[in-house]
Amino acid sequence: MARFKLKIQLICGDEIAMGPGKADLLEAIGRSGSISAAARDLGMSYRRAWQLVDVMNRCFRKKLVDTQPGGGKAAGARLTAEGEAVLSAYRALSGQAEAGADGGNLAEIEAALRQKPLPPAV
Repeated sequence: MARFKLKIQLICGDEIAMGPGKADLLEAIGRSGSISAAARDLGMSYRRAWQLVDVMNRCFRKKLVDTQPGGGKAAGARLTAEGEAVLSAYRALSGQAEAGADGGNLAEIEAALRQKPLPPAV
């Protein structure tokens, strides 16, 4: 049986405003309350996670992630109401796209697909 991977990206100018990796990052921030902890959970550097958050916050009309520097109870990061709404809508859209793509011409393409690729031509 063929496997397929459907990836939805929302584009803002020349930036990817939202995609599967950014959605995963938002979920991890929501769970952990921290960009650094979310980055560790996802196996990425803090710098990369911060860059992704920055792109999302710049691309959407309202911030998706709110950060509070320093120590204490208020420190860390949290999803804003807009961040939670965008994440939920993105996951729903992705689920709809995958459900729709599962039918259609997948069987026809699957019949034409090899189990494994041929070795590279030398």
